[in-house]
Amino acid sequence: MVIERTKDEVIIRLPANVNTEGLQRFINLLAYKEATANSKATQADADKLAKEVKKGWWAKNGSKYTK
Repeated sequence: MVIERTKDEVIIRLPANVNTEGLQRFINLLAYKEATANSKATQADADKLAKEVKKGWWAKNGSKYTK
């Protein structure tokens, strides 16, 4: 593995035989870190949003799953 830092980015080079499934999970984590780096949201904010989304989803789709 080679890690190189330039002025604008960090470049990671891995051998071709690296497990791509594990690599994808790692890339997903990095994408999440990048997307949330400047967020000021708290866990309480995230919990509230999740609850609102679930409530809206169930209101729209709940009849498909209940008799």
